[in-house]
Amino acid sequence: MSGPLYVPVLPARPHAVGAFRRLWPDVRAAIRPLWNLPPLPGAAPETLTMMVGKYVDPVSAVSRHGGWVDAPFGEDAQTAALAEALSVYCELGLLRPVTGPERTKAQQLAAVETARRCLRGLGVRVRVTGEWDGRHGDDVRDLLARTGPEVPVDLLLDMGALLADRPDAGKEALRALDALTPLAVWRSAVLLGGAFPRVTSDMLEAGWCQEPREEWRMWHEVHVTGRAYAPLLGYGDYGVQPPGALAQAPAPGRKGGPPWGVLRYTTDSSYLLFKTLTRGPDRIAVNRGAARRIIELPEFRGAGAGQGEEWLSDCAQGPLSTGEGVGGPTEWLRAGNLQHMTYVVRSLPGG
Repeated sequence: MSGPLYVPVLPARPHAVGAFRRLWPDVRAAIRPLWNLPPLPGAAPETLTMMVGKYVDPVSAVSRHGGWVDAPFGEDAQTAALAEALSVYCELGLLRPVTGPERTKAQQLAAVETARRCLRGLGVRVRVTGEWDGRHGDDVRDLLARTGPEVPVDLLLDMGALLADRPDAGKEALRALDALTPLAVWRSAVLLGGAFPRVTSDMLEAGWCQEPREEWRMWHEVHVTGRAYAPLLGYGDYGVQPPGALAQAPAPGRKGGPPWGVLRYTTDSSYLLFKTLTRGPDRIAVNRGAARRIIELPEFRGAGAGQGEEWLSDCAQGPLSTGEGVGGPTEWLRAGNLQHMTYVVRSLPGG
């Protein structure tokens, strides 16, 4: 069993695709994203091909080293059309289909059939959002029986959001892995979970806040157990957006939004968030000040560490007379993704 260093769960959205494209080549080569198609509520099967193309065409173009593409929010009536639309990118591109034990049998069979045609394997995404339930193991065993030994399979153990209310997440991950790893000759296995938290205005009353990286702690907790699979277990997370952000349906033409935003920075043990403004007379000063606070951190890795740090440094040192380079929500997400993904790869063994 072997696999990529890092598997970020990314939305098939322009800011994430743009950030992935801008990563340094050696960093990008160590990453195999799990791309998630957004919900497309009420979309008729006959229009799904065009809608899927809108999101997955850019993803396929930047996925030169492979990865997975998933439609976890697809409606039952969309199953066949989604599978057909996504199969094109698996057969002609380098992406792999995904299914899971909680999916409908129709979705499972469609993903398995795509995997057989594309010959690149199947991602089995097993969600554990609370305590491990042994019945999930039986469901995975049944899914693998329908898949057959001729299809290479990758285990994507998805622990979801990891907050302080799940102190036993490491133990639950171990229970899941102990049950799942013997079920197949997995080509790779990845432990996914956690992300920057969902930010509220209350969290930023002081202008900034700090949250622990629970998934980093969980991953290390699993690795020090001495399990035979532990050294081969890949690391994954949800990056700079909470898992719930993936479930937001597109809202074309939506304007407005809160008058504040955030700059994000990742350290060894924490996520740091600094308040920015999207409008108002103080926007330039506040935003450059937020970037300045990041580059003055003892943990700041320097402008040469990656494109995210370079952007933060340029923003911090820009003039107050012009708003050029202070960005907006899209640029802040992109910079956050760049610094986070680069840092994770550099932090992992072999990165």
